[in-house]
Amino acid sequence: MKTIKVSVVTPDGPVYESDVEMVIARTQSGELGILPGHIPMVAPLQIGAVRLNKEGKTDFVAVSGGFVEVRSEQVTILAQSAEEADEIDIERAIRAKERAEQRLHEQKRENIDFKRAELALQRAVNRITVSEKHL
Repeated sequence: MKTIKVSVVTPDGPVYESDVEMVIARTQSGELGILPGHIPMVAPLQIGAVRLNKEGKTDFVAVSGGFVEVRSEQVTILAQSAEEADEIDIERAIRAKERAEQRLHEQKRENIDFKRAELALQRAVNRITVSEKHL
C-alpha cells in the first residue's frame, strides 16, 4: 500500500516521524483525511488527536492547535504542543484538567480569563482521551 511521510513538529523539536498510509486530523473546518497523493493545502488545526494509520494499526498524537501542511509526498504538522499517546503523563493531565475545571468554576466569582481556562481544559481532556486510546 502507498504511504506518505508524516512529521509532527513543535517548537521543542520533532515529536513523530514515519511513513503512514493515512493521516486523520481535526481542522477548524472539520475532520480531514489525508492519503498519499492528496492535493497540496494548509489548514489550521483544532485541539485534538491526530490519527496515523500504518500497517494495520493506528498511532495517536495529541496536538494543541497549530497547522497541517500537505504536499504531494509529505504531511507536516506544526503544533504548539504535541505528545504521542504513550508519552503522555496521565496523572499530570488529570491534575491539569482539575485545575482548569476549578478555574472555570471560580470564573463566576473572580475575574478569571474564561477563554484561557477553557482552552486549558480542552488540552487536558484531549491528552487524557488520547492516552486512554493508546491503552
